[in-house]
Amino acid sequence: MRRVLVLATPILLLWTAPLMSQTTGERPRARDAGVIVGVFEPGPLNAITDVAGVRVGQTTVLDEAAGVRTGITAILPHGGNAYQSRVPAAMVLGNGFGKLLGISQVMELGELETPVLLTCTLCVWRAADAMVGWLLEQPDMGNVRSINPVVGETNDGSLNDIRARPIEPAHVVAALEGASGGAVDEGAVGAGAGTVAFGWKGGIGTSSRLLSEEYGGYTVGVLVQSNYGGVLTINGAPVGQELGRYSFQPRGEDATPQGNGGDSRDTRPVGMDAEGFTPDGSIMIVVATDAPLDSRNLERLAQRALFGLARTGATSSNGSGDYVIAFSTAESVRREGGRGPRQLSDLPNDAVSPLFQAVAEATEEAIYNSLFRAVDVTSGGRTVRALPLDEVLEVLRKYSALGPVTGG
Repeated sequence: MRRVLVLATPILLLWTAPLMSQTTGERPRARDAGVIVGVFEPGPLNAITDVAGVRVGQTTVLDEAAGVRTGITAILPHGGNAYQSRVPAAMVLGNGFGKLLGISQVMELGELETPVLLTCTLCVWRAADAMVGWLLEQPDMGNVRSINPVVGETNDGSLNDIRARPIEPAHVVAALEGASGGAVDEGAVGAGAGTVAFGWKGGIGTSSRLLSEEYGGYTVGVLVQSNYGGVLTINGAPVGQELGRYSFQPRGEDATPQGNGGDSRDTRPVGMDAEGFTPDGSIMIVVATDAPLDSRNLERLAQRALFGLARTGATSSNGSGDYVIAFSTAESVRREGGRGPRQLSDLPNDAVSPLFQAVAEATEEAIYNSLFRAVDVTSGGRTVRALPLDEVLEVLRKYSALGPVTGG
């Protein structure tokens, strides 16, 4: 476990290894508070890193004076060279208002050739350039003349001076080279440092499901960058409505209009809640599994992650970019290059239904974790509060949506 503190003018770069939890204090994960999602059990870490070989690295970029609060989250599919040993992959979009770099080649070829980076909207191209530079310097890359970097984003402009485009190559390299297995830090960290979900502080969240031997014994892991709106629902309970913070509230006759001059019409953005948050925003969902799936069934798996997103109260509004990237780490479906025929071994269609259930559950729980683990954040003169857990738990008890508490 390492901590590195680097002063990168004018940005303060704080990189925290995944095993650390400096930003979330004592706030519990959803399951530890009694929010038991679904019928399958999580893996040992309840994280995407339960899928063997998957590593996560995060860089949190903070400059309080400049109002900068953003970062990089890197997901590496295995410990080798991702370009030379490619994993089958697929991408699915729920709503396409986003900047997911690399999507067309993954959809065409059905494989990843780089790690997956998550960052802020206007930082996508800088992050991609930095990752390409890093990859070109890796062993056995001397003859490479084409790389398809995969970089996703959500817009953290509410809490981050996004126009400054503060991501630098050192931030990307720190996340890539600091990536490891083990517990993943959640909440207001990495690419989730400045995000907002349902009007509360969003961020990075992760979860996993471990299937029994009866269903193949495979693991499905999910990591999300939550930054979207709607009507928050937790385990079926209408939390957003009960707490009075949700999109598409009735404006009422005495609603304060936001028109210009003498225009008395209420011209606030459609769906804006009482705190000024709209249903717009985005979410990136990264799915990993050790089940031997080809790109076709990975696409089907990615589609089911959207079911988990829907269960949280998302509506994929007009201004939302909702993307899923899914990949398999199984050796039997790995693409190692070469021009001759290959013999692959993957699951038949009739065996994938348990994986569909697992990914929906893990996605739903990962989103809850991103909210439960986040903390109050003030940046650029604006404060976004964390989800008020005491009030949330009261609502969940009211609707019998809690299971046994498993931790602190």
